[in-house]
Amino acid sequence: MSKLYARYSSMNAGKSLQLLAVKHNYEERSMKVAVFTAAIDDRYGAARVSSRVGIWAEARIFDPQTVFNRDLLDDDVACVLVDESQFLTEQQVRQLHRMAHVGSGTGGAADKGLPVMCFGLRTDFLGNPFPGAAMLMCLADDLEEIRTVCRCGKKASMNVRLAADGSRVTEGAQIEIGGNARYEAVCSRCFYRDARDS
Repeated sequence: MSKLYARYSSMNAGKSLQLLAVKHNYEERSMKVAVFTAAIDDRYGAARVSSRVGIWAEARIFDPQTVFNRDLLDDDVACVLVDESQFLTEQQVRQLHRMAHVGSGTGGAADKGLPVMCFGLRTDFLGNPFPGAAMLMCLADDLEEIRTVCRCGKKASMNVRLAADGSRVTEGAQIEIGGNARYEAVCSRCFYRDARDS
């Protein structure tokens, strides 16, 4: 049975690398994969999923107006992969959940559910959920945290935004794309300690 999978973490935990590994595994078995990434995130070039270790793949982009349904896919697609899934709208998460379970809902032999795997952040730099991430936490059939390490050595589960001088930013827009140098993954203890100090 197909499912909606959510793979989440803090910044720089290897989410895109894992997506690319899944893509490779399907393609190694001559199976076609549809890869999507957010239009808003063009740090490594538009329509591209890139890992910090240097590998990348072309992708289709989604924005808030994208409707995820079978019309977006070729008939022989075996899996849908979504990078930067925190930028999905709540409705798009519902569309992907439906795609995983009943396809487009139009009936017929080709209308079957597809595995859909979403990779993204859970929270922003203030510890607040992204709407897409919150909906994934509600609807995903399978949740898995991708772990990384805080500078203190504990498991990182939060994100902080850094100013050009390295100081912590504690206010501003939820979304600001500026490259990995502007964000840091930290544990909860460092997240709250640093917020008190700033």
